[in-house]
Amino acid sequence: MKKKTRTISGVTPVAVLTKPYPCPGECIFCPNEKGMPKSYLASEPGAQRAVANKFDPYLQVFNRLKALKNIGHPVDKVELIILGGSWSAYPKDYQVWFVKRCFDAMNDFSGSRPTRARPGVSLSRVQRINEKAESRCVGLAVETRPDLITQKEIIRIRKLGATKVQIGIQSLDDKVLKLNKRGHTTKETTEAIGLLRSAGFKIHVHWMPNLYGSSVEKDIKDFQKLFNDKKYKPDELKIYPCSLLKSAELMSYYKKGLWKPYTKKELLRVLAKVFELTPRYCRITRVIRDIPSPEIVVGNKKTNFRQIVEEYLRSKNIKSEDIRAREIRDKRVSFKDLKLNIVKYNTSVSREYFLEYITDKDEIVGFLRLSLSKDTAMIREVHVYGQSMEIGKKREGKAQHVGLGKSLIKKALEIAKENSFRKVLVISSVGTREYYRKLGFKDDGLYQSIHTQGSFDNQF
Repeated sequence: MKKKTRTISGVTPVAVLTKPYPCPGECIFCPNEKGMPKSYLASEPGAQRAVANKFDPYLQVFNRLKALKNIGHPVDKVELIILGGSWSAYPKDYQVWFVKRCFDAMNDFSGSRPTRARPGVSLSRVQRINEKAESRCVGLAVETRPDLITQKEIIRIRKLGATKVQIGIQSLDDKVLKLNKRGHTTKETTEAIGLLRSAGFKIHVHWMPNLYGSSVEKDIKDFQKLFNDKKYKPDELKIYPCSLLKSAELMSYYKKGLWKPYTKKELLRVLAKVFELTPRYCRITRVIRDIPSPEIVVGNKKTNFRQIVEEYLRSKNIKSEDIRAREIRDKRVSFKDLKLNIVKYNTSVSREYFLEYITDKDEIVGFLRLSLSKDTAMIREVHVYGQSMEIGKKREGKAQHVGLGKSLIKKALEIAKENSFRKVLVISSVGTREYYRKLGFKDDGLYQSIHTQGSFDNQF
C-alpha cells in the first residue's frame, strides 16, 4: 500500500468538487478564479482532479476510487466529501443529480468501468442499492455558510444522505466579519450550529486567523470563545490562516498597507494556542489549506506547519489532546487493554457525551458522540480508528471490526436509558444502515432508532 495515511483513520475519504457557480458571499479574502467554484484554485490537488474530470461527479468518484484501489487502499467504506463554494446556494435539481451520480459511481465501482447515467432512477433507489454495495458511503459531508442553514435546509440535505456539515464561520468577532464582508454575523453562526446539532449532524467548523481587522491577541481570544461558549463547541476543525491570493479583493488592502500576514513566529504562537486549547472531543482535521506556494503572494507557504507546531509543543512539554493527535493509527491493540473514558459537556441545545476507548498512553481507538436534548437522544457519530479494513474482515491486533463500535453503542443506550429516554436515534449514513439494522435499529424517517426498554444483550 502506498501513502497509508490516506486510509489510516478508518475510512477512505473521497473529495469531489461541484461546478463553478456564484456564491452569495463577497469575502475580501476569497479567491475568485474564473472557471472554478468560489474560493477554489485550479492548481489545488483536489481541484486538479475535478478539472480533469470536467466537474462530473460520477467520473470524479469513480476515478478516485480506481486510483486509490490501484495503490492498495480498501474502497468499501467511503467518506464522500462534497466541496466547492456554498453547497446550499446551488440549484436544488443540480444537488440531487450531483449526489445521485456520486452514489451511481460507488454502486458501479465493483464492475470496474463507468456506466451511463440512469435518468429514470431516483436518488432514494440508488441509495438503497448502496446499502449493500461493495463501496458504501459511510459518511457524506457538504460545505456551506451559516446564513444558508435553516430547518428546511437541514431536512433537505439530510434527505440527500448528508451526516456532516462543514460550515465556514471564519471568526466569532462581528466587527472582523463585517470588515471582511463576510455577509453574516455570529447570530447566524450560533443559530446554524444549534440547528445542526439538534438534527444530529457532525459540525465541522472552518476558522481563519489573521483576517483583516484581527490580531494575534484577538485571534487567541476568539479561539478560546469557540470552546468556552456553549453556543459553539464544534466536533471538528479546519484552521485556515489567511493568505493573500492574487484574485482576492484583499490585495488592494495589502497594497494600501491596511493588512499584512503574520510572521512565522506570530502564526506559530496562534496555532500553538489552537492545539493547546482544543479539547479531546474535537478533531483538528487540517491546519493549513493545500494551496500551491506560487499562488500565494504573501503569507505562510509552509504546508507542513502542523508538524512545526507539534515539534514546538513537544519542546515545551505541551501535549495536544485533539483527536487527530491521539489517533491509534496502525498500532496493534488489544480490546481487553483499553479503557472507556467519558467526557461530558454542555451546549446551548444539549448535554453531550463523548465516549472514547483509549490505551494506557491515551491513544484513541474509537469514539461515539451522544447528544441528549430536551426530548431527543441522538447518536451523532460512531468511529473506530486504525487502518481501514474491508467490511467483514478482521485482523489480529487491529482496531477495526472487533466489536468496539457495538460496545460504544451499548454504553450509549445505557446512558440514554439512565436519563429516562425511551428511544435513541442515530444519524446513520446510507452505507451504515445495514450495520445498525443488524444491531436492532429500525428505519425511522430520516434516521434509525432503537428502544431502550429491556436488555440490550440480545442485540449485542
